[in-house]
Amino acid sequence: MKQSGVTLLELMVTLTIVMILASVALPLSRLSTKRAHEVELRQHLRIVRAAIDTFKLEWNRDGDVLVGPVCLKNKLTCKEVSSLYGYPKSLNVLLGVTLTGEEATVRGSTIRRYLRSLPIDPLTGKADWRFRCYKDAPDASSWCGEDIYDVMTKSDDVALDGTKYRDW
Repeated sequence: MKQSGVTLLELMVTLTIVMILASVALPLSRLSTKRAHEVELRQHLRIVRAAIDTFKLEWNRDGDVLVGPVCLKNKLTCKEVSSLYGYPKSLNVLLGVTLTGEEATVRGSTIRRYLRSLPIDPLTGKADWRFRCYKDAPDASSWCGEDIYDVMTKSDDVALDGTKYRDW
């Protein structure tokens, strides 16, 4: 009587081959996950920076001189939401600025939004970002708190290309 089945040796060889394949696949999946986080970080930084730039164009001011077109139409609101250099005083300003006067009447709306929501930093998993003021040095380690000129991740990790994420 002949029995069919797998011998212990065949089973061990099969398990060894599966373990070798898994050990090769794991680093590749980590690499692709890190690359996906990097792409997402670049996209979120681009979105927030574009919102800051659009705000600056519309609400620009030079000290007490109002320059931006929306700023001129909303003189009271302008000094509340924009800094002396025309940048937003906080990220919450980009989520919704209450308009006054002519601008609100023309648009039929009293809120102007530059961001729908604050993006989540894919590296930290939170919607908290590191900020830089207009007058801060490019490599400043602390934020002056007057305006938001630039945003960066709070992660101190190193990217696949060898640069630090916070320098992006």
